[in-house]
Amino acid sequence: MIKKALVAVCGVLVCSACGAPSLRYKYEVNKLAAQGKFDQAAAYVNTKAKSAYSGKDILLYELDRGTLLHDAQNPTQSDEHFTRAQQDITNSYTKSVSASVRRLFVNDLTTPYYAANYETALTFFYRAMNFLQQNDIASAAVEARKAVFFLDHLRADKKSGYNDDPFVQYMSSLIFELTGELSDARISRTNAVKAYQKRGWVVPEFSVPQNWQDYGEVIIIHYVGQIPLKKSQTMQIAWHKALALARSPVDDGGSISPEVENAIRAGLTGSSITISYPVLEEQNYYVAGSMLQTGTQRVPLQKMSDVSELIKQDLQEKLPAIWFRLATRAVLRQVAAVQARHAIDGSQDGKKWGSAGWLAEMAVGMVGALAEKADTRQWFTLPAEIFMTRAFVSPGTQDIRLLFTDRNGNIIGTYTFENVAVPKGGRVFLHHRTAY
Repeated sequence: MIKKALVAVCGVLVCSACGAPSLRYKYEVNKLAAQGKFDQAAAYVNTKAKSAYSGKDILLYELDRGTLLHDAQNPTQSDEHFTRAQQDITNSYTKSVSASVRRLFVNDLTTPYYAANYETALTFFYRAMNFLQQNDIASAAVEARKAVFFLDHLRADKKSGYNDDPFVQYMSSLIFELTGELSDARISRTNAVKAYQKRGWVVPEFSVPQNWQDYGEVIIIHYVGQIPLKKSQTMQIAWHKALALARSPVDDGGSISPEVENAIRAGLTGSSITISYPVLEEQNYYVAGSMLQTGTQRVPLQKMSDVSELIKQDLQEKLPAIWFRLATRAVLRQVAAVQARHAIDGSQDGKKWGSAGWLAEMAVGMVGALAEKADTRQWFTLPAEIFMTRAFVSPGTQDIRLLFTDRNGNIIGTYTFENVAVPKGGRVFLHHRTAY
C-alpha cells in the first residue's frame, strides 16, 4: 500500500512539474524591448523556446516571438509565427475530457494555453499589418475578413464582457476601403463606433480633406508601453470558505460532489488551506503618447485601444471559474489525504510500519501543495496601448517624424521613418513600438 502511494505521489509530481514562463523571464524580455532591442528580444525568446515554454505553451511562444519580430520590422518571419499561432488557436477549440479532468484535480497548467478572445482578434490585426508592410493588400484583406467573421460570431455568442474589438474593426474598415469593399468597410466602421461607445472609450475622429485624392495618406500605428504581467499570489482561506467557493456554480463547471461536501461536514479537513491564484503587476513606461510632425505641423495620435484594460477585464471574467477550481482541488486533495491515512492504518502495511497513516496523509498533502500553481500564462509581449493617426501629406518620398510625449505632454524622444514613399491618392501604413 505504501509503495503504491509513493508511486501515486511521483505521478502527481510529474504532472505538476509543468509551469508557465517565469516572471523573471518576462522581465528579461521586457528589458530588451524597453531598450528598443526587439531583434535581440526575439532571439532571446527563441533560445528559451524549450526551457521557458512547455509543450502545452507553444502558442505563447509563437505569439511572443511573432510580436517582437513585428516590432523589429521583420514582417515575413513575424507572420510565420502568427500563422502557426492561428492554426494552434483553431486546433485548441477541441478540448479533451482528460485535459479538463487534469485541470480540476492537478492545476490549471496541465491544459494547453487557450487564447483569450481579445488575443485571437489581435492575431488578425498583426498579420494584416505584416502584409500591409509588404504591400500585400489582398492577404491583409483576408485577415480583415477573418477578423470581422470572428467578431460577428463573438457578438452573437457572448452578450456581455469582451464581445467585439473597436480597434480591430476600425483597422478592418481601412483595409476594406483599399480593396474597394466599401459596404464591408462601412459595416466595420459602424461596428467600431458602437464598440467604442459600449466600452466607454473615446471614438476616434480623423479629418479627411475633400480633395484627398491630391494627397497621400500616412497611417501611423504607435504601440505604447508594456502590459501588466501575471504573477502568482498566495493566501490562506478557511475551509468553510473553500466549501462555499467549490459549491458556487460557474460557467465552465458544475459544483462540488455531495461526497466531498459530506467529508468536509464530517470534520475530515483542517482549519485552512493555502491557495495560489494569478494577479496583475503593472509595468511602468514613460512614453504615454506621440505626435506626428510633417513640416511645421504636429498632429497628436489618438488612442485606439487600451490592451491593458482588456487584460484586466479578461482576468476578472475568469476569476470565478479559477476560484471554483482552486477550492475544489483543495477539498479533493484533503479528502484524498485523509483516505490515504485510513487506508494505510487499516492495511497490512499499517500494521507492519506502525501508525504510518499520518505519514501518508502528510505526503499527500505536501504533494497537493506542490502541485498547486497559479496559471500566469499570457501573451506578455503585447503593448499596453495602441495609438494611431491618419495624416494627408504631399505625395512623394519624404521623412516622417514621430515625437514621443510623456503624461504631461512633454516631448521626450523622437523617431524618424526615413524615405517613405507616399503615393498620390494612396495609403501608407507605418508602425513603431516604444516599450519604455
